[in-house]
Formats: sequence, structure tokens, C-alpha cells
Amino acid sequence: MKKFRRLWIAVTLLMAVVLGGCGEAEVTMKEFTSADETVSISMNDKWNVEDMGMDSWVAAFTEDGSEGIVVLQMAKHLYNIDSVEGMKSAVEDSFTASDAVAMETAPSVPGLDNVEAYKCVVTASGVKGEGITVYGETDYAYYGIVYAARKIGSGKEAYFSKVCETFKETAPEIENASTVASTDTILWFDAACAVLTDANGWDYTMFGGLPANEDSAAITQSLLEEWWGVEDRTSAEENMDWLTGEGHRVEFADSMAYLEESGIGEVPAEERADFMLENFEVEEEEARNYADWYGVYEEKGEDAIAGWDYSRAMSLLGYYYLAGYYTEEEALDASLALAQTIQTSFDSWDDFMESYFAGYEYWAEESSEERREIYADLKAASDNPYSVDWNLNLEKTW
Repeated sequence: MKKFRRLWIAVTLLMAVVLGGCGEAEVTMKEFTSADETVSISMNDKWNVEDMGMDSWVAAFTEDGSEGIVVLQMAKHLYNIDSVEGMKSAVEDSFTASDAVAMETAPSVPGLDNVEAYKCVVTASGVKGEGITVYGETDYAYYGIVYAARKIGSGKEAYFSKVCETFKETAPEIENASTVASTDTILWFDAACAVLTDANGWDYTMFGGLPANEDSAAITQSLLEEWWGVEDRTSAEENMDWLTGEGHRVEFADSMAYLEESGIGEVPAEERADFMLENFEVEEEEARNYADWYGVYEEKGEDAIAGWDYSRAMSLLGYYYLAGYYTEEEALDASLALAQTIQTSFDSWDDFMESYFAGYEYWAEESSEERREIYADLKAASDNPYSVDWNLNLEKTW
């Protein structure tokens, strides 16, 4: 999952420039194209190209810094954005923006679907300016077109509309080095980690969630290093050994066994939070959490949150393939062994996912409501990943 750090830096640069001056310019249009040549748009030929650090973006500003336009492209197969609203939120979170008002008539943007447009106030370094933002999508990407200046009158608004009318996308063909057909067995693997895959904004019908190419290799290498400390095959194997052989379930079981020895099991469920407060140095929320976790342990035993470890392990095997640490066959072979363990440890998808949610709550120390909603939405989807039979005869099909 790509983070939005570079987006925040780029937008901060934009705001520092466009709020720094004032002025007008004659409008003779010239085409500006992104470094990767996937998107272009025409702007005032007197404007200067600005490198925003993203090859798929287009940006240009007036010479005196009074105005600027940036076209932000977020390819759907690379970023964890799953809607136009998500694109809007990503941009607005990066701006210091306020007082957004939807425009009755959005500028025309050729090829862009689900177009939304807003006027807003933007602030940088304590200086306020005006902005217009346009959002939409194509089959390939989500887009945000951002115009900012000190003042945007009718003339500048007409200019921006003219700019939007010149939008062009040249979507590249997405390379996928995977050579394996998607069989029921592989779809079973995908379903075991579909909630996380969907939360990332990736494709839960594809092993690993992304096409196998240089972009996905870079993304998963970064993700694995940041979240798991995995930098190579050796650390990948060490991490997988820990997750499948121990994981958070061992720590959970040890903690709950200690509470049991302390007598919490002899206390009525509704009084266990008070028991924690009386006997341990914990805050109220933490006390309630431990009371709830012990209830799960009491009902399901020491492997109560094994689904959490196993689901993430299944995700990681796909990431290891995309990152280049495992071959595709190695990742699928390991997935088959893990899937067979999962299948014999739980009775159904619901049973498995309840264990996953319990583990998430233990690890994150927060509600699993959002992930439960994803699970419910996936089961209601036309391509429901959980329609694959839990008791499927899992076999090597690659």
C-alpha cells in the first residue's frame, strides 16, 4: 500500500508557491505532459513546469507564483484509494482546506467519469487563498485537478474550465508477470486474506492483490520493510516462521493463562473489568479489553486468535512473491500448506473470520467494526470471494 507522504509534500510545495504572489497572465495554451506520459493537459504557455516528485502528475505555475494547477493521478492498481470520494479525501487531508462548496456545474473533463467539483479556501503558512478542485475517475486511475490562486474570479474560473477541457489520459498496459491461472484453490487463498486486501484498495481476486511487475515489487518491498522489518528472503522466512509457528496467538494465550491463574475466571463476566482494575495497574479501557479478551479465550481456547496470524501469513506469501523474495511457485506451495492448516483448524469462513477479528482487536486494541463491515460487504458483492467452498479439496493446480 503506498502511503501519501509524497502527496503531502507535493501539495505543500504547491500551496507555498501559489499563495506567494499575485498577478495575471495572457492565456495562450500549451500542452504539458507527465514524465511517464500517461496524462497531459494544456495550460498557459507562459507557465513553468514544476516537478512534484511524481512521474504521473502534471504541474505548472505562473512565473510570479500567483497561480498553479496540478493534475494528480492515482493509478487504481497501485494506491489504496477505492472511490472518487477516497481521492477527494486524500487531497483534502493533504491541503489545509476549508469551506468546500460543491459547484453546481462541474468543468467538462473528457474521459473522466463521476466528476465532482468544489470551490474552497486553502491556507499555507497562514496565508489564505482560493481554490477549485475537480475529481473523477477512469478505468485506469482516480484524478484530482487542483487550481489555486489568491483570488479566482470569473475570468480565472473560465480559464480553468478551458484547461480541464484539454485533459487527456494515455493509460499504459499493465504488465503482469504471473503465469498461473486463477483456480478455485488459489481463490481460496485469496479469500483467506480478502478483508486486508480490500482494506488496502487492492484486488482480492488476484494472488497478492496486485499485478506482478516492477511497481508492485517496489510497493510490497516498502510495505514489508516498514511494517514487518522484512528486507530480503532470509528475513522473509524468519518472519513467516514466527507468524505460522507462534504469532500473536502465543502471547495472547500466555497473557490469558496468567489472568486465569490470577482468578479472573471465577469472576462473573460483567465484573471482570472491575477485577482487572482492582488487581492490575491498568486504565478502564484496558481493563474492559482484557475482560473481553479473556471471554474469547474462555470460549475458544489458546488458539482463539490463530485466524489473525494465519490470515496475515497468507497475505504475506502473496507479498513475498510480488516483492521478489519467493518465486511464484514457492509462494503458492507455502500457501497451500497454510490453507490446509487453516481449513482443519476452523469450521467455516465465519468461524475463521471471527478468530481474525478477535486477533485484530487484541493487536490493535480497538474495535474490529470497520473490518467486519468490509467482510459483510464482500460477502454481499457480486464477486463474493467467500463463495468458494470452505471445504474445497485444496490441491496444487500450478
